[in-house]
Amino acid sequence: MKVTPQSIPDVLLIQPKRFDDPRGFFSEVWKRSALEAAGMQVEFVQDNHSLSREVGVLRGLHFQRAPHAQGKLVRVLRGRIFDIAVDIREGSPTYLQTVAVELSAENWQQLWIPRGFAHGFLTLEPDTEVFYKVDAEYNREADGGIAWDDPALGIDWPLPPGGPVLSDKDRVAPLLADLAPVFPKGSV
Repeated sequence: MKVTPQSIPDVLLIQPKRFDDPRGFFSEVWKRSALEAAGMQVEFVQDNHSLSREVGVLRGLHFQRAPHAQGKLVRVLRGRIFDIAVDIREGSPTYLQTVAVELSAENWQQLWIPRGFAHGFLTLEPDTEVFYKVDAEYNREADGGIAWDDPALGIDWPLPPGGPVLSDKDRVAPLLADLAPVFPKGSV
């Protein structure tokens, strides 16, 4: 398993080994000892799986407030996404910086997004399935979001000509400037 820190070193791109043969393939997509050797200490408690039927489905930018903040290990089972992690930890040297990667069933990569980040993705192929493990259970009262097009973040989404397909919740998500501090210094 190859683990590569991104421009924000807490965000890790993980490339599991994949063994192909005429029958198909085998891969250890998560192995505690390998990730601990790379400095990732995490205990997963919930798995999430989404299906997006159309190209241009944009989910995010989502986060869970402390003490229910979530770290996520994201991978694509079918299709392709433009995946975004935004550092919203006040006082962090990378505050408001983003990491953007393309994850796909073909490239077999995963992205580790630690607590203190907002997360979102845009589907680049129809019928895209995303699977992610989280280290804290979902809590409705801690659920939050930031507008996907917040100018303070300057995310250059590769949108289709018709624009993104959004949920009602994501359509009305506030700008980060209109939120109370999400992760004040020292909260995660």
